[in-house]
Amino acid sequence: MRWSESAVPVRMQRVALVAPSSALRDVLVRVADCALMQIDEEGRPGAPMTRQGIEAQLMTAPRQVAAPLLAESAPDEAALARSGRYDLLAGEAELKGHAAAALRRSGAAALVGWVPTSQLMSLTAALDEAGGAVVPLARPVWSTAPTLLATRGLHHELTPLVQTYGTVPYADVDPSWLAWASYVVMFGMMFGDAGQGVLLVAVAAALRLGWPTWLRRYRAAWPFVAGAGVAATAFGLMYGECFGPTGLVPTIWLSPLAQPVTLLLAAAGFGAVLLAGAYALGTINRWREGGWRTAVYAPSGIAGSCLFLGAAAGAAGWHFHHDAWLVAGGVVALGGIGLAAAGFLAEAGRGGIAIVQASVEVFDLVVRLGSNLVSFTRLAAFGLAHAALGLVVWEGTRDLWHRGGLYAVGGILVFAAGTALAFSLEALVAAIQALRLEYYELFSRIFVGQGEPFRPWHIPVAHGLQEQDASELTRRPEVLEARS
Repeated sequence: MRWSESAVPVRMQRVALVAPSSALRDVLVRVADCALMQIDEEGRPGAPMTRQGIEAQLMTAPRQVAAPLLAESAPDEAALARSGRYDLLAGEAELKGHAAAALRRSGAAALVGWVPTSQLMSLTAALDEAGGAVVPLARPVWSTAPTLLATRGLHHELTPLVQTYGTVPYADVDPSWLAWASYVVMFGMMFGDAGQGVLLVAVAAALRLGWPTWLRRYRAAWPFVAGAGVAATAFGLMYGECFGPTGLVPTIWLSPLAQPVTLLLAAAGFGAVLLAGAYALGTINRWREGGWRTAVYAPSGIAGSCLFLGAAAGAAGWHFHHDAWLVAGGVVALGGIGLAAAGFLAEAGRGGIAIVQASVEVFDLVVRLGSNLVSFTRLAAFGLAHAALGLVVWEGTRDLWHRGGLYAVGGILVFAAGTALAFSLEALVAAIQALRLEYYELFSRIFVGQGEPFRPWHIPVAHGLQEQDASELTRRPEVLEARS
């Protein structure tokens, strides 16, 4: 896969599924088995009525119906009910619903839906033997393709961070890689300890290997734990922290407790870089969603980017006493405010109320920009808290150790318990705070809407029905066409 393809959701193709009416069931069975096509739910108004007989039998099920299955040949529903095969009845009900929604002309039936472009050949080959065909269609202007992010590889394992926030719109950029990178760096800044970072890497290795067995349910989290561990180790080396200020590693950059202001400014600067990236992605997404007009006037597009960059240039000019930067920054910021105000007015309409509404929204835009930037100082604040907790544990341990005897044993216990507490508590806090910054400060600019997830129709086919079951439960396929 080329890098350009990994930066966007999986490309989708609008298709028509075409088959002879007499072979429609066989074709739908293959579609359900391969799970490659999302069938549009729009059908004839009376389509659901054809399922009433099966649904009435399902109502008599003595317990919750198991996961639906499909028989390879058209079954006898009464025999299924007598034998308690409600799983096959449930699968047949879904199939009949799709069959009834098909458009029929001159002995042929057709359904429309979506298929990943890369899977068109696979679906065509699966349907060929049953007499079905897949015909690519142009996408209607009113239709939005469903979204499917990467389905394999490391990229696939990074998508939950984005999918938990919401479904990426089909036109937008897939920010999974960038979201993962920013998340683990923010975590590392708050959890900077080389020793505890190595422990996190060990936990990630255990998750990846699925050992012990009870960890296998959390295996999907291993890339985030591994990245967080590496980032925490790196920041721990820069802070000179290894299970606290033990002196096991030198301080490469700064000691958090000795230079808190510098750390706060660094956190704000890093937040500014992340916000700039979010505005860049937001501008690209607005352009892809609605063209240049949407991109220019959107608060998360060019208008917001101008305000942000102008404010940054003005602040730099004020700090370094550079008048040209200060003036240029002010002009660019005012231009961004003007573009945003024009966009707000266009949405609000005309009249005095519209002007008041647009003014309030512009004021909110400016205030939120400042508050969002200040919010990133929590990276330093929690980093300071982590360092302070490590210092308390280390000072207590050292004081007891120097007394010798049983006090030394107590010091070891204090160090073990304190480190375990700091590791569990601070790791949880850092994980939550990094997620909060990711969603509220960054994703709120990258995305302004939700997409529709790709949901391929999938029901497993019961290939393993015993011969006597098959003879009792199935009948000639043409019966389905007669009933439909």
